[in-house]
Amino acid sequence: MMSTETQISTGADVVCAGLVHVYPSERGSVAALRNADLVVKAGEMLAIVGPSGSGKTTLMMLLSGLLQPTAGAVLIGGQDITKLDATSLSRLRATELSLLLQDPLRNLLPHATVIQNVSFASRGARRRGWALRWSSEELVERMGLAELADRPVHRLSGGQQNRAAIAAALATSPRVLLADEPTGHLDPHSRDMVIEALRDARELSGATVIVVTHDQAVSEALPRSLAIENGAIAAEGRGAERFAVVGGSGTIQLPPEILALYPSGTLLGVHLDDGGIVLRARDDSPEEAGDG
Repeated sequence: MMSTETQISTGADVVCAGLVHVYPSERGSVAALRNADLVVKAGEMLAIVGPSGSGKTTLMMLLSGLLQPTAGAVLIGGQDITKLDATSLSRLRATELSLLLQDPLRNLLPHATVIQNVSFASRGARRRGWALRWSSEELVERMGLAELADRPVHRLSGGQQNRAAIAAALATSPRVLLADEPTGHLDPHSRDMVIEALRDARELSGATVIVVTHDQAVSEALPRSLAIENGAIAAEGRGAERFAVVGGSGTIQLPPEILALYPSGTLLGVHLDDGGIVLRARDDSPEEAGDG
């Protein structure tokens, strides 16, 4: 498990260390997350991608403090939010941590205007004396909504509602912005508008932006991505490159296309070769025996 010292030394805004979350079910306990480690540096943009049931939504709920993990730590700006009481969590969400839900109208007051929504979103931060880096008017203008500032948000187009929701999410000048499936059910044009708006939000605020998505196009559009499979971080992408990730217990999740060739139970020899690692299946491994 990573320590607080890891978080400080890497200049990270978000750290998950040894994160485990188990749900009870009629068939017994189900591990939605298994020993997940994650470090997101200040100002990074990160996409967490995975199919339905992979554990990515559970991770988002843990990062936002809406769930308590079965084990492990979640650090936001150096604070382990798993140890905060309800009052401290409320303060965190009103200042340092902002959550953008999938449906933009769930983040907004539908019959209030754009400017009213942004101003309303910042009320908790103002009440707590949190330093705001921009005014509501500045946010509305930067999100390209100045001409619509006095229009009720229920009368906006879907793309405009998304931009209004992002402006409201930035109203608290958060350290970390979490976006849960912000492009779900959108057409490609609207999806690209949301991605661009999130980039604008990052440029404007300097916030660390974490996007949970099932949309591969979103993960490819951001500079860094993590793939979650079966509750574990399976791969990491940096631009066009893709990497397997060594877990805290030394495990490596193979990419799906490789796992299809070497299924569970395959014996792999591990060797160092010119500074790299070579995995080679034994001749008597299951996939070899099946070929006969």
